[in-house]
Amino acid sequence: MIGPLAAQLAGQEQAAIGWFDAVVLGLVEGLTEFLPISSTGHLIVAQRLLGMSASEANNVFAIGIQLGAISAILVLYWRRLWHAAQTVLRVDRAQPNLLLQIFVAAVPAVVLGLLFDDYIDEHLFSAKVVAATVLIGGVLLLVLERVLRRRGAPTGEVATMTYRTAFFVGLWQCLALVPGTSRAGATIAGALLLGLSRTAAAEFSFLVGLPILYGAALYKLLGYREMLHGDLLTAFVIGSLVAFVSALAVVVPFVAFLRRHTFAPFAWYRILAGLVLAWLCWRGVLVD
Repeated sequence: MIGPLAAQLAGQEQAAIGWFDAVVLGLVEGLTEFLPISSTGHLIVAQRLLGMSASEANNVFAIGIQLGAISAILVLYWRRLWHAAQTVLRVDRAQPNLLLQIFVAAVPAVVLGLLFDDYIDEHLFSAKVVAATVLIGGVLLLVLERVLRRRGAPTGEVATMTYRTAFFVGLWQCLALVPGTSRAGATIAGALLLGLSRTAAAEFSFLVGLPILYGAALYKLLGYREMLHGDLLTAFVIGSLVAFVSALAVVVPFVAFLRRHTFAPFAWYRILAGLVLAWLCWRGVLVD
């Protein structure tokens, strides 16, 4: 059956999500998760265009398929993570451990996410919020590029980043709790302002997403595990697999792109997309 997910809690009937919708949402998640354009924002808009309402169940599905996208990072960076795991107990101030850097950076978003999870689900998962944050985020990326031109290109690397810097990068990541902001965009922007190079900032944003995205997805799925059966479970598996494959196809070219280019194309994309979304909301095409 090809139709929107209308999983309603509190005893209401749950409709099946079709394979087509699952593939579309998986593609959107995988292609946008690690770019500074907001995967959650794109998923919310895609759901509305597919006829899906702003139900809690739809939000759970959108967050759940992030498991597929973030698993691509485990595949691509497993050697660095494995090396960090082997040396995690060694105390070396001159050589910070990658796993500890990730842990320190993840703490702020984990704490705030747990505190405000219900409020975010109820009030911020909307097309109007996404339109505003996508547009504002694009303008701020252009401002960031101007700041970097004045300062000069940062050259810091993850291998020498202090735990203090990692914590402040994590504070920047908290901005992404607002849908449409972009976790990758907020994390990369913070890392750049704190001295990391473009490629180092991007790669650290991928890696710090491991505990954040795995944690958020598993927290949601475990909380609503009674929903994951039958057609919905099939759709979830399809969406996650598509997100995994499409994320694999995006990450390496994105890092290569950053070696020679700025974030300006993503900024202008966000500005254009934000204006289009605002117009669609005003015209009543996107209804929450």
